[in-house]
Amino acid sequence: MKNKPIEVTARCPIRTTLELVGGKWKLIILQQLISHEELRLSELKILIPDISEKMLIQELKTLKISDLVNRINYGEVPPRVGYRITEKGRNAQFLIDEMVHFARSYEE
Repeated sequence: MKNKPIEVTARCPIRTTLELVGGKWKLIILQQLISHEELRLSELKILIPDISEKMLIQELKTLKISDLVNRINYGEVPPRVGYRITEKGRNAQFLIDEMVHFARSYEE
C-alpha cells in the first residue's frame, strides 16, 4: 500500500515536526527527560557532554515555549530549577524509537 503524498505547505506535518524537534539537540534532550522524572541543567549537561551550556539553555527555552518541556522554579536560595517532560513532549518517544530503529537498520 502506498502512502498518500503530503502536500508541502507552511504547516505540513513534516515541517511542523521539524520546527518542534528538529536540529542537533532537541530530540536528545527530550530523550533524556523522558528517561528521567526530572533533571537539573547540570545533570542534563553531564548526560549530554557535547552540548554547550549556552546551547542547552537555548534549546530548553525553545522546548518550553513549544510546551514539550516544563521548567520548575523552586523559589529557593540558591536558585534551584528542574526540567520535566510534558505529555506533549512524551509523544516524541515514538519518534525517538523509530529514529533508533532507522539508524540501526542503516548501520547493518
